[in-house]
Amino acid sequence: MLWFSILILPVLGVAVFPFVREALRPDVAQVRAKTNRPGQLSALPSGKTWYNWDGPADGPVAVCVHGLSTPSFVWGAAVEALTDQGFRVLTYDLYGRGLSDRASGEQSVDFHLRQLNELLTDQKVADGFTLLGYSMGGAIVTCFAARFPGRLKQAVIIAPAGLGHDLGGTSAYVTKHPGFIANWLMQTRGAAELREGIRSEAAGFISAVPDIWDLQAEELTVKGYIPAITSSLQYFLRGDLRAEHETIREAGLPLLAIWGESDTVIPIECRDTLVGINPHATQVTIPDAPHGLTYTHPGDLGAALKSLTV
Repeated sequence: MLWFSILILPVLGVAVFPFVREALRPDVAQVRAKTNRPGQLSALPSGKTWYNWDGPADGPVAVCVHGLSTPSFVWGAAVEALTDQGFRVLTYDLYGRGLSDRASGEQSVDFHLRQLNELLTDQKVADGFTLLGYSMGGAIVTCFAARFPGRLKQAVIIAPAGLGHDLGGTSAYVTKHPGFIANWLMQTRGAAELREGIRSEAAGFISAVPDIWDLQAEELTVKGYIPAITSSLQYFLRGDLRAEHETIREAGLPLLAIWGESDTVIPIECRDTLVGINPHATQVTIPDAPHGLTYTHPGDLGAALKSLTV
């Protein structure tokens, strides 16, 4: 049996090491204690959520939902553009990202909408607000708008998930094959691969969010971040949102969709799919923009947002 132990122990070590490393990472409470990010914490029923308000106190409310992997600091340039137009802007970190709790549960559509609804209630956001979503946040906004169209003045989806995406080989496998191997792959390679792909696509552009690459890399070092990404891939981003877009069309809700012409994560063909589903939506395509257009093309994004009703 000695030979068996000699063979199996290294294999077990390789198998469990990523999960041991995850368990030893600092938790979000430790990170919050040292942060200098603007914002505050609200103890929602589902977990503590980090949020921030910008803009005039009496302005019409705009709520921004970030994407799969980058917390709410991804909205920096968009917040500036919106507040310049007079909006009062609410941003927040999704559970498992940034400074929000690593809340338990499968990160399905209901999971993400629960956090959003609880935050809206906590912050006393009245109906008739503008809801914006970037990347996976665009899918969250799509689902919210389809379920509660009467609560919104208008919706904005920027490089939105829900009509097709390409997150890379590892993420594609993880999305389709939940289980130990998928979780192991995300811990060893998948999350970093996703980051590197987005960074590579945006190479050559100057980020409107200072140090965004370092900020994104730091997320990988916090306990619960990679499992949150994995869960959203497996329980939310597997879905197709054509039916939701049909519901938005039938409700007559004003919808602005903004696309990056050079986006390899959400291919520009998704724009054409949305045109076919909802020809009433306003479509804006930013030339040469990658998936990170919220921070690589702030001027173009700000110009597109000027079409919103204030």
